[in-house]
Amino acid sequence: MKLRLLGLAFFLATLASAHHSLAATYLEKEVKLEGKILDLLLRNPHSFLQIEAPDENGVVQRWSLEWRSSGQLGQAGIKRDTLKVGDEVTITMSPSRTPGDHRGALKTLHRKSDGFGWGTNPGETIE
Repeated sequence: MKLRLLGLAFFLATLASAHHSLAATYLEKEVKLEGKILDLLLRNPHSFLQIEAPDENGVVQRWSLEWRSSGQLGQAGIKRDTLKVGDEVTITMSPSRTPGDHRGALKTLHRKSDGFGWGTNPGETIE
């Protein structure tokens, strides 16, 4: 019985340490990117959006953007078919603390084709 409890405690500690702090991983500055969606992965504890967009030097890169959990996104109306591969989007993000990492924490998203937006305050637009 003690061995099972010890195993359970180890498992829970491992899960807790695996979930990282966004503030420890990403800078507080805001970066704007314009590009095309390559992939969307809805999962817990964080979803990921992959886009192709130019970096600060104009070189097109694949960016991995960490997003909210699938449950939180579902409550906000984001489903698996809401965003499609090839959609042109403008996003704002907090970039990774690791230079040249091409990762970020997604803050806002705006789809150009129909004006769909996520993460904006009421009345706010992203241009």
